[in-house]
Amino acid sequence: MKVTSCAVSLNVDDVPASSAFLVEHFGFHEQMAADGFASLTRDGLDMNVIFLRRGLETLPADQRDEHATGLILAFVVEDLEGELARLSAEGVTITMPLTEEEWGERAFQVRDPNGVIVQLVDWNGPTGH
Repeated sequence: MKVTSCAVSLNVDDVPASSAFLVEHFGFHEQMAADGFASLTRDGLDMNVIFLRRGLETLPADQRDEHATGLILAFVVEDLEGELARLSAEGVTITMPLTEEEWGERAFQVRDPNGVIVQLVDWNGPTGH
C-alpha cells in the first residue's frame, strides 16, 4: 500500500466556524469549500483537516448525525509556551492548562466553536525524546 496523503474528517454543526478557527489561530487555509464542507491544509503539514456539517446527506446514515466528540486534534509544536502565550493573547480560552506527563509529553488544549478539542503538544519533558 502506498499512502499519498492523510486527512482527518470531523462532523460539526457549523463548518464555517470551525474552519475560521483553524485559519485564524493555527495558520490553516481552505483548500476546498462548499455548502456543508471545508478542507483545510497548512503549509509544511502533509495532512488535511476536513469539516463536514452534521446531517449531510452524502454521509452514510449511521455517521451523518454523529459529532466529533471524544476526538483530540493534536499538533506537535516547537515552542509550546510561546503558542500558549500567543493563543491566550488572541483571546482563545485554554480549556486544559499546560500539563506534563511522566513519559515526557507536555500539552495544553483549546476548543473550537463546535467543541472540537485542539491540543498542542511537545515531547520536551524530562523523559521526552
